[in-house]
Amino acid sequence: MAYAVDPDDELVLLDLLNSTPVARGGFVDLLAVDAEAADWSGARGGTGSPAEVAHLRRVRDQLQAVVRGAEPATTLTPALRGVRLLPEVADSGVTWRLDVPDDRRLATRALLVWGRVQEQMPGRLRPCANDECRLFLIDRSRPNTARWCSMKTCGNRLKVRRHYQRNQRAV
Repeated sequence: MAYAVDPDDELVLLDLLNSTPVARGGFVDLLAVDAEAADWSGARGGTGSPAEVAHLRRVRDQLQAVVRGAEPATTLTPALRGVRLLPEVADSGVTWRLDVPDDRRLATRALLVWGRVQEQMPGRLRPCANDECRLFLIDRSRPNTARWCSMKTCGNRLKVRRHYQRNQRAV
């Protein structure tokens, strides 16, 4: 039996991973300013407390490094210390409730989803193939060939750049 992951938790995972985009010509951290980070957390069901924001930042940085392959998955172990799943019996059977302090709940949900994605869809959570982009994607394509966070932006830019370079060599 596994912890039943809320479908919104996958969005929490991607939102957390993608909270350091490139925008306005530079790197942006959506969790850098405490008040904005508290709003970000609150919009995703978190408490917005200073402790939660600090935990989210730490887990986000570790998750990004793990997904990029810069750190081993064991880097995430401290973030899961003390996390428990408690069984509850319902008419439909046994369900599992996440038992964790409120200030750690949102980041823990993201970590549990990351684990589920790694188990059920290995290799499908990855960084965008555009080196100038800092976003991540979950590839749901049947052949597992998605490379960019967005075909409209990153994919198109790289294809245009390659086309331009080919044409410059031909001249």
